[in-house]
Formats: sequence, structure tokens, C-alpha cells
Amino acid sequence: MTLRLGDIAPDFTAVTTEGEINFHEYLGENWGILFSHPADYTPVCTTELGTVAKLKSEFDKRNVKVLALSVDGLADHEGWIKDINETQATQVNFPLIADKDRKISQLYDMIHPNASENFTVRSVFVIGDDRKIKLIITYPASTGRNFDELLRVIDSLQLTADYSVATPANWKQGEDVVIAPSIKNEDISSKFPKGHKVIKPYLRSTPQPNI
Repeated sequence: MTLRLGDIAPDFTAVTTEGEINFHEYLGENWGILFSHPADYTPVCTTELGTVAKLKSEFDKRNVKVLALSVDGLADHEGWIKDINETQATQVNFPLIADKDRKISQLYDMIHPNASENFTVRSVFVIGDDRKIKLIITYPASTGRNFDELLRVIDSLQLTADYSVATPANWKQGEDVVIAPSIKNEDISSKFPKGHKVIKPYLRSTPQPNI
């Protein structure tokens, strides 16, 4: 199954370190991140889960629920979490799916046979509060993810979902944004009362409208 941006994120029921969950029910009215790990007791994954635990408050501020996945079993997950808490000086505070039968991995196309026939790659899915997939990123197993970048992207996705703007290259929270080409010049002042700048007819900027 090939998933694309704008598709409804497939629902599933899973056994996790925080009990059985239904994915859509777990998300509720929140946004979500679903991200996979090649295996338990691996070094890069250990640092990633520790990093996400430390950033939990940042995801909470954005109404984003986090859910991780590995193809190992629940007993392995529970033992591994003890290692993560010890080595990363944190407490894992979100569910980790035990996908031993690989059903969810296959549902979300997380296993890439030319990379590994048995283990998931580092897939990331950001899902909106409308259950639609907003972002898909795939990393190789050897490269840890930049979760500060994922927070930045979520800021952009949530901003652009509510306002007729886009975010330019390397944009960060609080910086100017780009006005959507669909907005006519005569309508800019009413839609963006903070002011705007015309750089080119197709390139118009305005201060971030939601702060």
C-alpha cells in the first residue's frame, strides 16, 4: 500500500507499552506523529526515543500525540525502555507499539526490502487533526532523525492549515511568512493587518499571523 500526502492515515489496533490502543481513538482531536524504529536495543533508536521523551512538552504544546513502533515484542520493549531511561537520563512517556507480526509496518510501508527484508526503516508520518497525512519522511537505519526539524515542520503545517500563507526556506517560528498566490493584492490588508511587503508580484511576505 502506497500512502501519499492527503490520504487518510490507516486506522489500526495495536499492543503497546501503555496497553492496547486504537490509533484514531488515541489521536482524538489531536495531531499525531507515528515513527518507526528498525529494532530494539539499537544505539541510534535509543537516542531517538530518549530525545522524543525530553521533547514531550513541546509536542504537547502543539497538541501532537506521539506513537513509536518497532517490530520487536512487548517484553523486549519494556526491557529496552529501562535502558533508554538510564542512558538518556529521561523517562519514556509515550506508547511504543509491539509490531511483531509486522501488520502495521506493512500497512504503512515501513519495510523497504532493498534496505532490509526484516526491519523497518526510519519512517515518519505527521497526521493532522483531520486524520490526513501531512508529512512523510523516510530515513535510512543509519541516520538518526532531527526532531527539532520535525517540530519546525509541525509549526509550519499547523500555521498554513489555518492561514493563507506558506513558509519560506529555513523558516522558524516567529519569522515572516509568504502570502499565498491565491490572495489578491487588494485583499491583503484585510487578511493580514500586520502589514506586508511586495518583493515581486508573486513573492509577498507578511509577519507570522498567529502570534
